[in-house]
Amino acid sequence: MDKLVKLGQDMALLWSKYWPMYLNGVRNTLILALAATVIGCIIGLICGILNTIPYSKNDPLPKRFLLKLIRVIVRIYVEVFRGTPMVLQAVFIYYGLPYFSGGSIAFQGNSGIWLAALIVVSINTGAYMAESVRGGIISIDPGQTEGAMAIGMTHVQTMLNVILPQAIRNIIPQIGNNFIINVKDTSVMFIISFTEFFAAHRYIVGVNNMYFPSAAIEMIGYLTMTLIASFLLRWVERRMDGADSYELAQDDQLTMTAGTYNHPDKGTPFDERSKEYRDNLTQSMKNRNFTARGER
Repeated sequence: MDKLVKLGQDMALLWSKYWPMYLNGVRNTLILALAATVIGCIIGLICGILNTIPYSKNDPLPKRFLLKLIRVIVRIYVEVFRGTPMVLQAVFIYYGLPYFSGGSIAFQGNSGIWLAALIVVSINTGAYMAESVRGGIISIDPGQTEGAMAIGMTHVQTMLNVILPQAIRNIIPQIGNNFIINVKDTSVMFIISFTEFFAAHRYIVGVNNMYFPSAAIEMIGYLTMTLIASFLLRWVERRMDGADSYELAQDDQLTMTAGTYNHPDKGTPFDERSKEYRDNLTQSMKNRNFTARGER
């Protein structure tokens, strides 16, 4: 118990002395994670769409060659950036581009560091999102594509109006997951001197050697950011789903007899629960009785 009290005191001491630096790191982390997630989603969306453009043996040879080449390029991009650590990607982009370009391409100053960090996190996110988008597109029932083609829609119209709205809704959880991952993975950007949340912790520890209390503040900070992000993303999902219950309004009796509409209280004109049905049944029985007496 005494150790916990001592930890709380040390954390309070660090926060009272370095809270502007911690908050600046949180701000930089959130800005980088959010911007990189948006750009990465755009990259992934483009790659996913290009990777699912259909072609057949009857298509012209140049078209088939171009689409196969695009798929090869997208596959190489995805495998390279999914299969290597982000910290090494940061090293190759921040230090490798100036090395191979003889210094003509260099990230100078604070703006250069921001640009390099944004490029690294964005292209890494795009590699993961490319596969998520591809999976979201192919998860849509092929019958919807066939139906859209049957009414004269082009492939672009089908993608924009039928497939993508459903695919994007399906991959919303993955987009949120990537944002949360980016919030945590920006911690490796200290390798290129980007001052995010973890970089603030490294500086503070270097000054006072209070490693564990500062790490505890970092843990609470990252957990708070990810929990808030999870809550907001679930709220967005619920908003996109719409209302849980609704009542269909149809006047077409043939449609109602097909079983597509059933009022929970009133039923349909052809349902035993319906007053109209019971009235019709009563009138029909009276007509039969009248006819039977007339025949006698």
